[in-house]
Amino acid sequence: MDIKRVATDAVNETIVITVVHMDYKGQVAKRINEKMPLATVKGFRKGAVPKDLVEKQYGKAIKVEEVTKVVDLALERFLQTERLNLLGTPLPKVNEDFSWDGEELVFEYEIGLVPDFTLDLEAKNDIVKYVVTADEKLIDGQVERIQKQFGTAVPQEEVVAGSDLTGTFSNEEKGINSGTTISLTMFKDKATADKFIGKKVGDVVTVNTQDLFEDAHQLMDVMKIAHDEVHTIAVDVDFTIEAINTTELAELNQELFDKLFGEGAVASLDELKAKIKEDAETQFATQADQKLLGDVTEFLIESTKFDLPSEFLKKWLQTVGEKKLSPEEAEAEYARSEKGLRFQLIEGRAMAQSDIKITFEDLKTFTTKNIRQQMAQYGQTNPTDEEVQGIVARVLSNQDEVKRLSDQVVAEKLLELFKEKANPTTKEVTYDEFIAASYGE
Repeated sequence: MDIKRVATDAVNETIVITVVHMDYKGQVAKRINEKMPLATVKGFRKGAVPKDLVEKQYGKAIKVEEVTKVVDLALERFLQTERLNLLGTPLPKVNEDFSWDGEELVFEYEIGLVPDFTLDLEAKNDIVKYVVTADEKLIDGQVERIQKQFGTAVPQEEVVAGSDLTGTFSNEEKGINSGTTISLTMFKDKATADKFIGKKVGDVVTVNTQDLFEDAHQLMDVMKIAHDEVHTIAVDVDFTIEAINTTELAELNQELFDKLFGEGAVASLDELKAKIKEDAETQFATQADQKLLGDVTEFLIESTKFDLPSEFLKKWLQTVGEKKLSPEEAEAEYARSEKGLRFQLIEGRAMAQSDIKITFEDLKTFTTKNIRQQMAQYGQTNPTDEEVQGIVARVLSNQDEVKRLSDQVVAEKLLELFKEKANPTTKEVTYDEFIAASYGE
């Protein structure tokens, strides 16, 4: 047997396996001998069929089976020996002139290789690392929301200034059918709010989505409109009123502070605002990190040039999965996944270059931190180490969870690496400015 690699280019090769009679004849002969006692041919007793007739009837099929085994095993061992870094799996090439009767049987397999490329994490860029601050407007708004949340709802027979309305926005043509609770103060234009004054439960008020709210992104929350549409959609929607309330704001006292943060943690309005600012900016920092990771990802994909075995991968995509894809479907799937594949390769190169490894201790530490944060959200601020580690052990016994958490640990380590190497420009902004920067507006 002869097996070799034939390069087409840097990322495409063909593995050529040449099989000769000596590679399979012994096993074929053994199988023929095993078949003889069981063979049945008209005119002969079972077990008394001449060997040449047994070979004529079963030999071709046995040869195909045995050669296939030989080739599969040879290919597997060759890939292991060569330590090839493949994209996808080998694809057999169709040879219209192939004959099983030949003295030499030649099998060819296309393979796609992981490209070799240079990754410069310190390349010049215009990436911004945002530091998002909670301004007085945001903090005061949050204080008011807390007072409303813990306040007392007072049902009203008709809408008055300052009412909160529960109801459903609908537009059949656009598929809008969203239940929500809104305040009249949310509307950008006072004339729009005035349309609701005096209305009662069951009444329907029609408004237009264009410039309905001060921030167009609120359409995403109250009507479930996609972000791509919020700045351009201009359709009439009906709001059917289902409940009308005004809210008697909760008093900002120690009882409320203790209910929010635990006994004695906050003792004044100033401390409440400081706590809101701290919690908000912690949340904003997470969002800013996610944006930074996304921006660095986009920059590295655009700036790191390498070829992929694209035509091979499109053919390979047709063969994998429960449902076989047509060439057109594979083309579309490759277009959807190419950017993700490129970053997966960049990510692997970044980890290798920087000697980043994920250990079980890394995973355990990360999971422990997550569990404590989740428990704190549900009021368990001081769980014992034994309680936490028991939950961690259960989580890490689930392989799907281990994979999900490992991906998060990788993302966290890469984020720290990118912060260091990419040297982004730091810019302090308000949350509104951050949202505008995030959506390119």
